[in-house]
Amino acid sequence: MATSDISSPYYGMSDAQLQAAIASAQQAYIELRTGKKVVTVAYAQGGGSRSASFQPTDMANLRLLIAELQQALNPGVRIQRRRPITPYY
Repeated sequence: MATSDISSPYYGMSDAQLQAAIASAQQAYIELRTGKKVVTVAYAQGGGSRSASFQPTDMANLRLLIAELQQALNPGVRIQRRRPITPYY
């Protein structure tokens, strides 16, 4: 088991499952960056028409997903997030 954090949504996944999820997320990120991601497809055939819609995913969420999966696979890796901005008066 890769992650020992019981509150993690990736708890119980094997290393192979996490690596497959990372590869899938990275491929989706590449497809989104290169404009290959299909959002809506519609066609007419014979007497009817069909359509399929896919929910677009933004790149920030994909980057965060990839970082979370990498952290779950390697618990020593920490996600570097921006620290909170605190105003001084």
